[in-house]
Amino acid sequence: MYKKNLIIYLNLFLFLTFLSCQDSTLDWQEGDILFQDGECGDFCEAIRKVTEGYEGREFTHNGLLINENGKWYVLEATSQGVSQTPLHDFLERHLDHNGRPKVMLGRLKPEYQHLISQALEEAKKQIGKPYDAAFDFDNDAFYCSELIHFAFKVANDGDDLFTPQPMTFRDPKTKKLFPIWKTYFEELGIPVPEGQMGLNPGGMSLDPVLKMRTVF
Repeated sequence: MYKKNLIIYLNLFLFLTFLSCQDSTLDWQEGDILFQDGECGDFCEAIRKVTEGYEGREFTHNGLLINENGKWYVLEATSQGVSQTPLHDFLERHLDHNGRPKVMLGRLKPEYQHLISQALEEAKKQIGKPYDAAFDFDNDAFYCSELIHFAFKVANDGDDLFTPQPMTFRDPKTKKLFPIWKTYFEELGIPVPEGQMGLNPGGMSLDPVLKMRTVF
């Protein structure tokens, strides 16, 4: 029991040390995309099943890194809408069994980094906008990957930087709608947008414009 508690305390100490010096020790860069493997029940399980991420990893959320006055934040779209979240809070949201953030970093390749500054400005303009519950590119709301896609599309003179793909809400094994999605769209009173264009974090992590890397 003593040894087990010691390991737990040591992991906690190491993580707190990491958080206290995160701004100086890690090679953060504005415009980095943080890919997160979070827990949101059946929704996250359905997301994981339809798109495998980089090197087979599972991602359910992503956000865009920005620095303001020497402090790091993540521009993200969650169920609460578009917000600017302190990096510390973002990283603490989901931890693995060793107490490390379940996050991987995607960095734009050098030939695309000139788009970052304008993309960040476009993403910031959307703070306060609602979450895009309908996964619809044409409304004035955003889900996580859509926010990043939109920001870089504007910066890229209206051309897609990240490539949208047809969305699916079906179990790849049974070809039937996941029950959680069937209920979700029924409650919204809209048809399931099966086959419509969209993006998700796993698919975005595979886009060739990014260089993926681990940071923890």
